Amino acid sequence: MSRPPQTSPPFPSLTFDNRFTRELPADPIETNSRRQVVKACFSRVRPQPVSAPRLVAFSREAAGLLDLTEADCRSEAFTQVFSGNQLLPAMDPYAACYGGHQFGNWAGQLGDGRAINLGEIVNQQGERWTLQLKGAGPTPYSRNADGRAVLRSSLREFLCSEAMFHLGVPTTRALSLILTGDPVERDMFYDGHPEEEPGAVVCRLAPTFVRFGNFEILAARGEIALLQQLADFTIRTGFPHLGEPSPAVYVRWFAEICRSTAELMVHWMRVGFVHGVMNTDNMSIHGLTIDYGPYGWLEDYDPTWTPNTTDAQGRRYCYGRQAQIAHWNLAQLANALYPLIGDTAPLEQALRDYSLYFEQGWQTMMAGKLGLIAFEPATDRPLVDDLLRLLPEIETDMTLFFRRLALTPLQASAEDRMAPLVDVFYRPEQLTAAWRERWIDWLARYAARLNRDNQPEAVRRARMNAVNPKYVLRNYLAQLAIDKVMEGEYSLVEELLEVLRHPYDEQSDKEQFAEKRPEWARHRAGCSMLSCSS
Repeated sequence: MSRPPQTSPPFPSLTFDNRFTRELPADPIETNSRRQVVKACFSRVRPQPVSAPRLVAFSREAAGLLDLTEADCRSEAFTQVFSGNQLLPAMDPYAACYGGHQFGNWAGQLGDGRAINLGEIVNQQGERWTLQLKGAGPTPYSRNADGRAVLRSSLREFLCSEAMFHLGVPTTRALSLILTGDPVERDMFYDGHPEEEPGAVVCRLAPTFVRFGNFEILAARGEIALLQQLADFTIRTGFPHLGEPSPAVYVRWFAEICRSTAELMVHWMRVGFVHGVMNTDNMSIHGLTIDYGPYGWLEDYDPTWTPNTTDAQGRRYCYGRQAQIAHWNLAQLANALYPLIGDTAPLEQALRDYSLYFEQGWQTMMAGKLGLIAFEPATDRPLVDDLLRLLPEIETDMTLFFRRLALTPLQASAEDRMAPLVDVFYRPEQLTAAWRERWIDWLARYAARLNRDNQPEAVRRARMNAVNPKYVLRNYLAQLAIDKVMEGEYSLVEELLEVLRHPYDEQSDKEQFAEKRPEWARHRAGCSMLSCSS
C-alpha cells in the first residue's frame, strides 16, 4: 500500500530560533488558568481557534521582514496560521510575564493578557523578529478578560504600526489584520452597556516585546537571580555591542535605553502623536512605540490633550507631558535594575543624560520643522516659545500648520505671509484682529530668521516637507475604515495603507486624506477620545 505524499509545512522561509523560550525559565504549570506566575519569564499557551478567519489586509513591507511573498500572504494557510488556527511545527507559543506602573501606581503582575507570541524567527538578513498575535485568546495573565480583541482596536493598531514606520518613528510592526468571525463583548464607554462587536487578530512584529515591566516584576518579587538572567539574555540578544554582561555593562545598557527613549519622545512630538497609555508595561527596552491603544494625533494643537478617556481628568499622558512621563518611567526601570548594579550614581547620571538627549533632540527637531539650518538657542528659543504659545490660543490644526508654513513666502507683505495658513484654523470666528496682528508679527520675525540662513526657498521647503508629514492616521480616518470593514468593504483599509506609505509626499489624488478633522467627527466615538477597551 502506497503512502500518501508528504507535504511540507507552509512558509519554509520562516526559520524559527525561539531563543527566548530556550534560554529563559518557563512557568512549570501548563494549564491555561489565570494565576500569579512566579520564578518564570513566560507561560506556554496556545492560541484559541476562531470560527471563520478572513484576511482584511497585510503589510507587504512587514511581510518582507519575514521573507514572505505576496502570494504567501494571500494564501489560505496564511490566514489560518496568523489567526491562531494553525501552528507551524517550529512554533513555541507563549505569553510573557511582566508587571508595571499604571497611571503612576504599581499594578503588580500584568503580563500578556491578550497577546500570544508564536516564536522568534531569524530572517535571511540575520535579523531577529518575534511574531505575536494580539487577540488570540486567554492566557494565564488575562485576569478576568477573554484574551480577545475587537475590530476597531485591531484595525487601528494595524494601520498605525505601519503608518509610524513610514513616518520614520521607531515602532513595532504589523503583518496582518484578520477578522475572526466571532463576536466579542465590550463595554466601549465603561457605562454598563456592553455590546457585541466583531473580533479580530493582529499579527505584530518586533525584535523583542520585552518591556520595562518584565524587569520590574522580578525586582518587586525579589527574584534577583532571574532578574540578572533576563538582563543578561536581553543584552546578549539585543545589545551584544555593549559587551559581555557585567555591572558596568548594565549601566551602559540602561544609558542606551535612556537615549533611545529620548529619541522616541522627540519623534512623537515631531509628528504630533499621543500614545495615551504610557504605563511602564507599555515601554519598550528598544525605544519602540509599543502597544497602540487609545492613541491619537493632535488635531488642534493642544499640549494638554489626551486621547484616553480614562486619563481625561488627570491628563497624565497628554501630548505635552510625554517626555516627562518617559523620564519617570525610566526611573522605575532604574529602580528595578539597581540590584544588579548596587550604585545609584550611574543610574542617576543616565537619567540626567536622558533630559539632555531630549532637549538637544527637541531643538534639532524644531529647527527642522521650521526649516532652520541649525537651532540657535539665543534667538530661536524665544521664537519657538512664542509660536508654541500662539498655536493653542485658537484651534489650529498642527499637521496642516507646519506643512503650510513651508509655503510662507519670505519676501512678501504681511497678508501674503498669512495666506498659506488661512485654512489651518478650525473656527474662523476666533480670528480676531488682535490675534492676526500677533501672528503677523511672529511671521515677520520668522521670515527675518530664515533670511539670516540665506537658503533658497525651494531648499528650505523641501527640508521642512521631509520632517513635517502631510498625511497622518487621524482618528476619524481610522474610524471611517472601521465603518467600511463593518459593512464588509476592505478597500479603504488598503487605500489608507497606501497613502500612509508616503506621508511626506504630495499625493494630488489623495488630498481628501490630508484635510482637517470634519465637524461631524469632533465628538463622535472613535474620532476624538477613545477608551482602553479592546
